[in-house]
Amino acid sequence: MATETGSTASVAADGGLIGQIEVHSIDWIPDPERHGRVWQQTMLWFLGNFQYFTIPIGFVGPSLGLSLGWSILAGVLGIGFGTLFMAFHATQGPVFGLPQMIQTRAQLGYRGVVVALFAVLFTYMAFNVADQVLMSTGLHGAFGWNAGLVAIGTAVIAALLAIFGYDWVHRVFRFLLVISFPCYAIISVAILIGHAGGTTPHHPGGFVFAAFMAQFSVAAAYNITYAPYVSDYTRYMPRATSTRGIIVAVFCGASGSAIWLIALGAWLATRLGVSDGLVGLQVVGDKVAAPLGSVTAVLSATALLATMGMNAYGGMLTVLTGIDAFKSIRTSRAWRVVTVVALAALWYAIGAGISTSAVSAVLNSLTLMLYLLVPWTALNLVDYFFVRHGRYAITDIFRLDGVYGVWGWRGLAAYFAGFVAEIPFMMLPSIGGFTYTGYVPSHLTNGVDYSWLVGLVVSGLVYLLLSRSLDVTAEQAAIDASERELRAIDVATEAGSA
Repeated sequence: MATETGSTASVAADGGLIGQIEVHSIDWIPDPERHGRVWQQTMLWFLGNFQYFTIPIGFVGPSLGLSLGWSILAGVLGIGFGTLFMAFHATQGPVFGLPQMIQTRAQLGYRGVVVALFAVLFTYMAFNVADQVLMSTGLHGAFGWNAGLVAIGTAVIAALLAIFGYDWVHRVFRFLLVISFPCYAIISVAILIGHAGGTTPHHPGGFVFAAFMAQFSVAAAYNITYAPYVSDYTRYMPRATSTRGIIVAVFCGASGSAIWLIALGAWLATRLGVSDGLVGLQVVGDKVAAPLGSVTAVLSATALLATMGMNAYGGMLTVLTGIDAFKSIRTSRAWRVVTVVALAALWYAIGAGISTSAVSAVLNSLTLMLYLLVPWTALNLVDYFFVRHGRYAITDIFRLDGVYGVWGWRGLAAYFAGFVAEIPFMMLPSIGGFTYTGYVPSHLTNGVDYSWLVGLVVSGLVYLLLSRSLDVTAEQAAIDASERELRAIDVATEAGSA
């Protein structure tokens, strides 16, 4: 197994700025290098949604005739449902000590994992392209900043955050949360006590089932797309980390900020008629006490920039996982720097070459990515909790001839079964002029897209049924051998840092 000793917490010998760059990427994290506390995960994931990209999620219900109260309720239920899946993935980080997608080899096979890698990498890149354009146009419109320079600056800063890696992502997110939280709190309290302006519309809307389900679905899908990220940011946690504790920490963080800003978005849409999240923050904040709105808008944009760094970090891990599937690589700082710089150049070039109207096509394409990601998250969680019960031969994940095989036919069959089952339920928005609406939303569900729910159920059940023929006890010898090898690495790592 390719691994390197030393983390950002134990690189004093390297010295200087370079010594702050994370050493590990897709390799295993030895126990002596594990660090972090559960509460830090709450802060990380709270800020992950604590930016203006989340606010427009609350616009969906009101735009379809749903009242403020019903929109908030649908958003709360949807976020709660979707966050459960991402939070359960968080338990895998401390157990594996691996990034999320490298451990997926246990279900899809050493090379079969590339099927899921495509969807994951596209999601990371699409988010960063959209974020770059939204930040450039938003900050230009709000403050007159040069859009081109904003685009270059965001790409450079996001890339640097990804290059420095895990510990720096956590530090930056905690810092941004501490300074932005009071601004949002003041605005929200002002709204609750009626000091933020806004008027009740003549037609405030009501309950529309299709609109309620649309708001529920988009909210649930919003946090499900975090599923490929989570283990990447929990893999340094000690192996003894409480399973229940880390699930609760991630759930509360990711759902708390999302619910808050979705509710804020619904209020902005129904009471101020706002259609842009950044402008909405600026307007309502300045109504409370100028320049509170402008300050909050800048901090929200900065939080979105930090999230771009998180996307770049995950994209780097995904690319290296794909390369390693066909040509074994030894992780190093050089690999991570080259990969991150290449990804940053790519998303910058795409973002600089499209118009703001094209951003909608990019965001719409994320709907397709959700269709591709949902079957994966279902089979991954079923394997971890119900089939192998968290027992894996970690060193075999890095071996072409390991117990998990080159192509995991059970995982691949379940994955494609879940995706195919989604097709009649899909409502794919326009992507490059192409659109698709399945039979079910056209004739049975009044335009409501239930495909992702169908994909979750079908993929999970198919994998569970196919795994009945899997003899997990036969893997025990490989697990025992893996544990011995990992203990030897722990001893060597501890001796090297002494």
